[in-house]
Amino acid sequence: MRSGPRRRRAAACDFPVDRLGLSGEALPLGDASADTVVVTYALCTIADPVAALREMARVLRPGGEILFTEHGRAPDPGVARWQRRIDPLWTRIAGGCHSGRDIPALFAHAGLSLARLEQMYVPGPKVLSYNYWGAATRGE
Repeated sequence: MRSGPRRRRAAACDFPVDRLGLSGEALPLGDASADTVVVTYALCTIADPVAALREMARVLRPGGEILFTEHGRAPDPGVARWQRRIDPLWTRIAGGCHSGRDIPALFAHAGLSLARLEQMYVPGPKVLSYNYWGAATRGE
């Protein structure tokens, strides 16, 4: 990582911080080697988000958490329908982003339990602004 504000903030922490800027399907870490994994606005673009979540779970130590914030499928049927409609175009113009992925279902399919989950629309077009955030743990 280049020198800059992120590196300075990480160095100022009282605990080690490693930033891995990669897709997540194959993490270069050993089994049970991380206390916490943070994923932000990435599950929409990862080709196989369930595989990536399983890989994140693999590197978590017992009792560890995956902290996340993601945008995804809206609960309103009309908005979700529009998310499906715009997805073919949106993925091409937005770097592979899928606007309507079912975030809680991705965690469940990966065998993870949601320890905390909050969700709501944030300011912006409804079709792109339904957000989820929380923490997931390994389903042990």
